[in-house]
Amino acid sequence: MLRPRIIPCLLVRDKGLVKTTKFKDERYLGDPMNAVRIFNEKEVDELVILDIDATAEGRGPDFQMIEHWAEECRMPLCYGGGITTSEQAQRIFGLGVEKIALSSGAISNPQLVKEIADKVGSQSVVIVLDVKKKLFGGYEVYTHNGKKSTGKSPFDLIAKFQELGAGEIVINNIDADGEMKGYDMNLMEKARNATTLPLTAIGGAGSLDDIGALISKFGIIGASAGSLFVYKGKLKAVLINYPNFEDKDALVKKYFN
Repeated sequence: MLRPRIIPCLLVRDKGLVKTTKFKDERYLGDPMNAVRIFNEKEVDELVILDIDATAEGRGPDFQMIEHWAEECRMPLCYGGGITTSEQAQRIFGLGVEKIALSSGAISNPQLVKEIADKVGSQSVVIVLDVKKKLFGGYEVYTHNGKKSTGKSPFDLIAKFQELGAGEIVINNIDADGEMKGYDMNLMEKARNATTLPLTAIGGAGSLDDIGALISKFGIIGASAGSLFVYKGKLKAVLINYPNFEDKDALVKKYFN
């Protein structure tokens, strides 16, 4: 039976693991490879690693770095950052990565989604939309670490990318990033209504109960988080963590019918 997925999301800048708040105020946390190894031991459902410098710096993926992560990673790995061509995507798959995440590359060139999906299958193509509330209501998609407005509705883009062959949609909530006050249920409900594709939420999770609330409302959904899995306690001490099998199973049974 299909079940909700609980997915750590790691942000990498200058080869180091960082965590942001509302895509700003980054904090250096250490070597991302150490986090990968710990998540291996904790048997996480899936791992997302995003190189947040690549697009902003106008460069492509760091293939050597990706290869090292893929060699170490024992769970399904999704990589995003700087992918603008199908050739880059195919090279990343060749390194052992199961999924690639497209954001600004897909928005500037939507046909890229179809090109990659036609070659490797929709199940390996993930669209990440960085979303922020508009001043007078509604939501808008941003790129380049939340600095560049696209003027586009996330829900219109979801429909377009589903038609082009994307296999999964990730909604990354800029306003909730690092706040640890819960997911934006209104945003996720609108996203859920816009697509039949697998859907994942990132931004806002501060406790397992926040993940439970998301699962309770939407059922089979991806619940992703950064701060929740790299911090511990009110003082946000750096501690890579993830619920053990019993806790995760109890959470899913409690909230998922």
